Amino acid sequence: MTNTKRKSKIILIILLAVILTLCGISVWYVNDYYHAVDVDEALTSSDTVTVSSTDTGMLFNGPGTKDALIFYPGAKVEAAAYAPLLKLIAENGIDCFLVKMPCNLAFFGMNKADDFVADYSYEHWYLAGHSLGGAMAASYAGKHLNDLDGLILLASYSTSDLTKAVFPVISIYGSNDGVLNMDKVVTSRDLMPADYSEHVIEGGNHAGFGSYGAQKGDHDASISHDEQWRETVSICTSVLKK
Repeated sequence: MTNTKRKSKIILIILLAVILTLCGISVWYVNDYYHAVDVDEALTSSDTVTVSSTDTGMLFNGPGTKDALIFYPGAKVEAAAYAPLLKLIAENGIDCFLVKMPCNLAFFGMNKADDFVADYSYEHWYLAGHSLGGAMAASYAGKHLNDLDGLILLASYSTSDLTKAVFPVISIYGSNDGVLNMDKVVTSRDLMPADYSEHVIEGGNHAGFGSYGAQKGDHDASISHDEQWRETVSICTSVLKK
């Protein structure tokens, strides 16, 4: 074997090794996510809310008929973890669509809202998201200023210019959040429309908007998940239905 062929073979082996390593890391990363816990009841239909599957997620169909909210989950969080929160919102008259994101990353499904808007008829559409899901929801909203009636950011912020939005933008986060970058929240205020409100849930934390256990880097909450969910619902419904 000539030196040239030997070098080519070594280079090929190195490239294959790099590719296999990257593939292995990718598979590990995609499968290393926060799993939903204690959500069986929230995923079961009740007297007031019917829970069903859709092509790209789940529908929480409550007593309301005119308003619908599309929800983008946080990064590497199983979508079902947000079922308790969305079922409560649906009970209060706003039907909710929970989006199951590719690889549990909203970055790969920013335009998923299009699927629901195309397939269902509601008078008012709201978009919401947690953490990375909120950032992606804001990016979507920035490109659909005339198609939405409200945006809810849970422990999140926008990097898109929403100053021309005619709909309300609601920012909600817990006082004990150890993950949210508050500097970016402050900076993003300059990107918000006139109808912008910020709400702090005392004792709430980052992971408290869902039900997936403790999140790395987060602080302990001093209130229960249920308290954080109910205060979130109270804020959202009071602003969106005023």
